[in-house]
Amino acid sequence: MLLALVAFSALTAQDWAVFSGGSGPGKGKHIVLLAGDEEYRSEEGLPQLAKILSTRHGFKCTVLFSINEKGEIDPNVTSNQPGLEALAKADLCIMLLRFRCWPDSQMKHFADYLDSGKPIIALRTSTHAFNYPADSTSPYRRFGWQSKDWPGGFGKQVLGENWVSHWGNHGSQATKGIVSHRAHPILNGVKELFGNSDVYEAAPPPDAQILVWGQVLLGMSRGDAPARGKKKTAQGIEQDINAPKMPIVWVRGVGSVGPRVPSRASPKTRIVTTTMGAATDLQDEGLRRLLINASYWTLTLPVPAHANVAPIGDYKPTMFGFNGFKKGVKPSELLPK
Repeated sequence: MLLALVAFSALTAQDWAVFSGGSGPGKGKHIVLLAGDEEYRSEEGLPQLAKILSTRHGFKCTVLFSINEKGEIDPNVTSNQPGLEALAKADLCIMLLRFRCWPDSQMKHFADYLDSGKPIIALRTSTHAFNYPADSTSPYRRFGWQSKDWPGGFGKQVLGENWVSHWGNHGSQATKGIVSHRAHPILNGVKELFGNSDVYEAAPPPDAQILVWGQVLLGMSRGDAPARGKKKTAQGIEQDINAPKMPIVWVRGVGSVGPRVPSRASPKTRIVTTTMGAATDLQDEGLRRLLINASYWTLTLPVPAHANVAPIGDYKPTMFGFNGFKKGVKPSELLPK
């Protein structure tokens, strides 16, 4: 462990990717994207999202990754996310994390960002972003998904849900997003969503406004029929798998949960959570548009009626799965040539 810490201490600014942005409505705003999960290829999906935000909308975007001692992107490294200092000057944080346990010196930057009351857009496994061992003495252990001090940790208390279960069959039943509240600006130009990642079981609190419901499909293709049958929720209640459907996109104000949140955030602080977000899900135009719209909305900028969300370059993401990441890639290799 000592050797690893010594190696990590030598990491440089090449350990993250910065897309400087340019002209556009987002000019002057800085978005920091946190990619760090072992399964859903956030190291591919979030850089593509950053490119769209930067190239097509003018936002400056900094993408941070889980980095190994060689300076390579390695999502299996749960204890090192260099560059989190960038959050101090960020206007928005977009995250797709899973079971991270960063050193206190890194975690402080995330906790300070949350305490600042600035907005968050959280994807997929961010509901269980942090994982601290039971014997941890870290002052940030409350963020862990199994926290008893702050029940459910960051995911439950801030985003509105923790890890519960795969509601659809993982890897064999895809998700169709059924749009609700069409008048909400986040849904401008969004008709429906599709992702080949499955529906998660989720029960956001009453203060959350659910914008999209997840229909479990029989297979992995957009045109597949809805799944049928019964399932039991985490509370042991048997119900039809698609009646009622599970929420997959919701918004809330983090300040609305009161003093349980160690934050100065007000109820107007904007939080957007989606249990979609695998890199393959981002092949869907509807989901890309929802996330671009959410970036505008959380920053209180006018949301485009029909945002340009065309991918930058030839976007062919790797299928989700553990240990399926591309080995030996450094952040600098993701920048435009």
